[in-house]
Amino acid sequence: MGYKSLAACIEDLDKNGHLLRIKEEVDPYLEMAAIHLRVYENQGPALLFENVKGSKFKAVSNLFGTLERSKFMFRDSLAKIKQLVELRSDPIKALKNPIAYAGTALTALSALPLKQSLFKQTFSKTSISSLPQIVNWPMDGGPFITMPQVFTEDIDKPGVMNGNLGMYRIQLAGNDYIQDQEIGLHYQIHRGIGVHQTKANAKGKPLKVSIFVGGPPSHPLAAVMPLPEGLSELTFAGALGNRRFRYFYDDEGFCISADADFVITGTVYPQQNKPEGPFGDHLGYYSLTHPFPLMKVHNVYHKNDALWSFTVVGRPPQEDTSFGALIHEITGSAIPQEISGLKEVNAVDAAGVHPLLFAIGSERYTPFLKERKPQEILTIANHILGKNQLSLAKYLFIAAREDNEALRTGDVGPFLQHMLQRIDLRKDLHFYTNTTIDTLDYSGDGLNTGSKVVFAAAGEQKRELWNEFPAKINLPVGFSVAKIALPGIAVIGAKPFSTADERSKEMLRLTEALRSDDLSGLPLIVVGDDSEFTAATLNNLVWVTFTRSNPAADIFGVDAFTKDKHWGCNGPLIIDARKKSHHAPELIKDAAIEERINRLWEKGGSLYQTKH
Repeated sequence: MGYKSLAACIEDLDKNGHLLRIKEEVDPYLEMAAIHLRVYENQGPALLFENVKGSKFKAVSNLFGTLERSKFMFRDSLAKIKQLVELRSDPIKALKNPIAYAGTALTALSALPLKQSLFKQTFSKTSISSLPQIVNWPMDGGPFITMPQVFTEDIDKPGVMNGNLGMYRIQLAGNDYIQDQEIGLHYQIHRGIGVHQTKANAKGKPLKVSIFVGGPPSHPLAAVMPLPEGLSELTFAGALGNRRFRYFYDDEGFCISADADFVITGTVYPQQNKPEGPFGDHLGYYSLTHPFPLMKVHNVYHKNDALWSFTVVGRPPQEDTSFGALIHEITGSAIPQEISGLKEVNAVDAAGVHPLLFAIGSERYTPFLKERKPQEILTIANHILGKNQLSLAKYLFIAAREDNEALRTGDVGPFLQHMLQRIDLRKDLHFYTNTTIDTLDYSGDGLNTGSKVVFAAAGEQKRELWNEFPAKINLPVGFSVAKIALPGIAVIGAKPFSTADERSKEMLRLTEALRSDDLSGLPLIVVGDDSEFTAATLNNLVWVTFTRSNPAADIFGVDAFTKDKHWGCNGPLIIDARKKSHHAPELIKDAAIEERINRLWEKGGSLYQTKH
């Protein structure tokens, strides 16, 4: 739909049964987030908080909480947007079928950003402390903007068409920030804003930053969309929203989104950082306090009756899971077209997205060989790990499409079993050590520091996967009875360890105990703090295994060896996924807050109807 504003979207959702209004006063400290989380867990509607304690502004959340609702909001533009992304990724298609793609170029052209200064009079000014001060998790360092659109321009090529619109979290208060004068920006240097900041730093000039909150739902979606090179986020927002992105510049030269509900402007000066965080993040843990760029606030603008848009991130699935599903719906074909031989790739949401990738590629290098083995898919794996956000992955499992054309990366259990049936643990593990991982991932031994591993499998099935752990095996002292989490995967509980030397000795005892028996049907063993929890669901297994391990440090093997600097094992692979002392704490809900928000589900409460 061509919504002119967030309010127009809310009105449409309300009329069509996709929204609930919360009339009770709700505290932005933990309560609003707790309500959102509970509603999302039950796949409930979008929420309009009409009475936010301490602020005159209303707030909206869970807009993208279900794929169904997201598709509803973009029901008039989704099909042509898919064509636009497809065409940008593979322009030859337009030459092969010009009639089918005739309207796509016009769509992009008609969606170009529109400069209009007449909107200047629609904004008033306020302060950072007047905004809803939403704190999501008990240990968060302060209130954050969790659904921002952060706009910057290239200092060498100014103008909106060379600008970047991204979604990077913003800390509004807390730590050492001077209230109403300073806020914190969290982003990696390779992101669009980081490139712009590097250029500004080189010239010794401040980077101008505009933070938009609210506006039509096409705007925040454009801010997180992994777009093909040359397709600007503002043009994409216009095409997706059936309404050109309208903007103007204020008297200080900052770009203002004319349709945003709020705009915060400010400058980032070279080498000026302050501690930012902690923040409950999408891996299911807190990202801790680290120095990140400091933004000096210039102005805070708002529309009359402005709506503050927010979300809550935490252990998946969350609203950003649905966000991701919509993005995949739109761009699913884009990345495979950019990497030769790649059929599909999936960042596994249950593992926090970045830690774990599944991929399927072609294995055509040696068609004359009787037995297929990983070759081309290793080349494809290197391409994947060098691609934008995919480069943050720690674990990449890649299969050959020729082994099963029906295999899909989105089917987590079947995909893992396909891999474990075929992988040769002596040859098919390929490590990348002393490299970079996600800033938010604390499984490594330092910020942004860790390792990666590729599991590559091609060829005929090598083993049948077992559904039971052999009763005759006696586990060493300190290890508990194993649970089968998935055919071929056993989880063994273990007590915490205090030193690396202690861990090495106990893992040696474990591998020796497992070495004496045939365990060919259990190629993967996970060691965890709580085997019952880890094995209880597939989501638990994936989350624990891949968020609590650093491949080079935490992978062991039964009868392991190194040959020509290649590591392998003759028996099962073991991943030590216990919590380590350097890991960040996991996210735990506040019991008192959970009890307090029950009032909204009681008879007469705004959310009573969602109980039935």
